[in-house]
Amino acid sequence: MTEQRIQQQIRLSCGTGDTRLFRNNTGVLRDYHGRPVSFGLAKGSADLIGWTTREITPEMVGTKVAVFTSIEVKAATGRLRPEQRQWLTAVQAAGGIAGVARSVEEAEQLLTAHPDRVPGAAQQQQPEQP
Repeated sequence: MTEQRIQQQIRLSCGTGDTRLFRNNTGVLRDYHGRPVSFGLAKGSADLIGWTTREITPEMVGTKVAVFTSIEVKAATGRLRPEQRQWLTAVQAAGGIAGVARSVEEAEQLLTAHPDRVPGAAQQQQPEQP
C-alpha cells in the first residue's frame, strides 16, 4: 500500500472524536515573479498534524487541553529522513504526541498509548501534599 493511501486511511479513521488530524504538505514553489515561496509547517514536519484533547489534573476535572499531535506516515519500506526524526523528537520533548505509523492500527496505538495522562506531565513538578 502506498504512503498516500495509508495516510488517507489514518486521517479518516483516527481524525475523529478527541483527535483532529490535518494533511501537512511542505515544499517550495516559485511565484509568478520567480521567487521561492515555502509552504507547510516546517522542513521535516510530519505528514499529519493536529491535536488530541486530554483531561488534565484532578483539580481541573472536566477541563480539556489540546495536545499537539504529529504523525509521520510511511509505507512498509519507508524510512525517516534525519529532519523528520528531529521533528518527531522535538514534538515528543515538548510534551506532544508524535511518532511513525505504517497503518491505521499503528496510528491508533500512538494516539491511545497514554489516554489517562497529558504527555510531558511527568516532567512537571507536583505540589507537595500537606
